Amino acid sequence: MEQQTDDKQPGFEERLAHLERIVAQLDSAEVPLEEAIRYYEEGIKLSASLHKTLEQAQERIEILTAAGRDVMETEPFETQNEG
Repeated sequence: MEQQTDDKQPGFEERLAHLERIVAQLDSAEVPLEEAIRYYEEGIKLSASLHKTLEQAQERIEILTAAGRDVMETEPFETQNEG
């Protein structure tokens, strides 16, 4: 569970759900062009924010993994899409 900061930013799961709603809106053929552009801009910002959060989590995992060893090693983070 991701902790929220003092300024009450939404957590990772909430931001991801919001991004999924934006994608669904963009997939709809009924969205006017100007609204679609606003959704797209917001989606890009959310995507960058989510990516940054995942990178930070990966760095923390690598540090925690290294803390239990004598020699610092990083292990690649495997995604479900790799195969």
